[in-house]
Amino acid sequence: MRIMALDVGDSRIGVALSDPLEMLASPLTIIRRTVESDDVKTIVKLVAEHAAGKLLIGLPLCLSGEVGMQAQKVKAFTEMLSKSLEVPFEFVDESFSTVAAREYMRETGKKKDRFKQKDDAVAAAVVLQSYLEEAFARNG
Repeated sequence: MRIMALDVGDSRIGVALSDPLEMLASPLTIIRRTVESDDVKTIVKLVAEHAAGKLLIGLPLCLSGEVGMQAQKVKAFTEMLSKSLEVPFEFVDESFSTVAAREYMRETGKKKDRFKQKDDAVAAAVVLQSYLEEAFARNG
């Protein structure tokens, strides 16, 4: 089964997708935020198009682990999205995923202008890869 992950921000949503064996996460696309109903339709279309069986939603928790303002926005968007989804979803802590994505892109020599355009999708892939690795460790 493929798993899709979202890094939901105010202006963009980064999207990543796992391989069918749930071993490798790859950046898929970035959705430029417009109207929430259109954003929901785009995500539902991507889930169907890529036959994702599960959706991970990155939740930007505060350093204390509490749910802050941005996490509340993500939860509100996810509630709207869940009404149109036919696959299960799960929140995962995305703390530091954008920082990790930027560090990865810096290490791999990505150009700074392309870096800004792709870091949301790479951040979603970082969250998804971490999830896949934890699931593999638990299940052996």
